[in-house]
Amino acid sequence: MNAAKTILVTGGAGYIGSHTIIELLENTDYNVISIDNYSNSSAKTFLRIEKITGKKVVNYAVDLCDIKSVEAIFEKEKNIIGIIHFAAFKSVPESVNNPYKYYSNNINSLLNILECCLKYKIEHFIFSSSCSVYGNISELPVKETTPLGKAESPYAFTKQIGEEILKDYAKAFPAIKIIALRYFNPVGAHVSGLIGEDPINKPTSLVPVITQTATGKIKQMTVHGTDYSTRDGSCIRDYIHVTDIAIAHIKALEYILNKKQKNNFSIFNLGTGNGVSVLEAIQAFEKITNEKLKYSIGPKRAGDVAAIYSDTTLSEKELGWKTKFTLDEMMETAWKWEQMQTKE
Repeated sequence: MNAAKTILVTGGAGYIGSHTIIELLENTDYNVISIDNYSNSSAKTFLRIEKITGKKVVNYAVDLCDIKSVEAIFEKEKNIIGIIHFAAFKSVPESVNNPYKYYSNNINSLLNILECCLKYKIEHFIFSSSCSVYGNISELPVKETTPLGKAESPYAFTKQIGEEILKDYAKAFPAIKIIALRYFNPVGAHVSGLIGEDPINKPTSLVPVITQTATGKIKQMTVHGTDYSTRDGSCIRDYIHVTDIAIAHIKALEYILNKKQKNNFSIFNLGTGNGVSVLEAIQAFEKITNEKLKYSIGPKRAGDVAAIYSDTTLSEKELGWKTKFTLDEMMETAWKWEQMQTKE
């Protein structure tokens, strides 16, 4: 690989973006740059990346909805050959309460990045999608061919719309090679404990809520609903370690750079294939850490689906990718990261 070739990661200071940058820096020869305006992240992330990898990452603190500022980056950075697009707002409850914020940001930022792909002839594009596109469905495990249900939140709908936009771009512009990766539920932290999920806003994802409850940052967590039609009444999700997700992006990038793609738009699920309930996740954390969590049972949360987990056959076969981290390791690394933060 040519070191001059650059991969642009949007949302590089975010949870999955930062872990993907680490994998790119440690396991490829690409130069890596980031665009992140720190709307739900921190500049400290890049210091942590440097501590882990020994490499500095250039970040442009630009709003992707500002097309002129985005174009200025592409004018300066002439060697971009691929883009991994993470940058988006991602809280299901917030999207229910503030749909405009989600439609405006998530759709406009994608359109601007795609227009820059066309203008500057960048032909490799990886999109951060979500299992939320499947909606509340009864067919489990979920395959890539499973028909999409009604989006249960504006956030989920922005991912459905995003995939439709990408499909249309792929059809109209055959030179561009696109992969949409539908994540299930990323959790855990880098094995070093030096970097992990660090939202500026109050966390809504289960594992940071668990770890912050254990440290006392959150006095008591709420289990949202125990009357779902699941084995213990709580929601079931497919939790997957963030580093496994990051590695999948490298595999997806190689897949299109090495011209293995059969069509110029592909979709892959990223999950473990195992469903874990909210109560089971709590029990796993308590077992690993010997910490007793304070939690109460609350009402169902708007936008949540009852149960979803992935069929992993296609991503294993085509991308040569398989998860390595267990649920215990997910909890262990998340707790290590939380404890590291309390020392800072």
